[in-house]
Amino acid sequence: MFSHQALGSNDIACSKVFYDAIFAAIGGPEGIIDAKGRLIYAHDGGRLLITRPVNGAPASHGNGSTVGLNMASAAQADAWHAAGIAHGGMTCEDPPGIREATEGRKLYLAYLRDPDGNKLCGMHRIS
Repeated sequence: MFSHQALGSNDIACSKVFYDAIFAAIGGPEGIIDAKGRLIYAHDGGRLLITRPVNGAPASHGNGSTVGLNMASAAQADAWHAAGIAHGGMTCEDPPGIREATEGRKLYLAYLRDPDGNKLCGMHRIS
């Protein structure tokens, strides 16, 4: 359904260090900075853009917003989470682990906040 997701940043260089590390942990390429100064990641058919707000106001995270990223395994979600913590992110929500979802489904979830406070979730579907 989605073609891309964009998140605001006040420090693109800091964001590049953080996002390059978490994408490397899941086999993704490092980001590129386009002519408009946006940091762009393309992986598994999706795009994530990190950008300064177009209106010139400071970037701020969305309260209640989460960007979810698919993980191939629980181990990959753990590596992704650890890379984020090591590169300026902060853990949030509960520690990485299995959560019961609707209709008996099980998910392995790992939550991070990037250096600008944007909330990310690494999710592996167990069943």
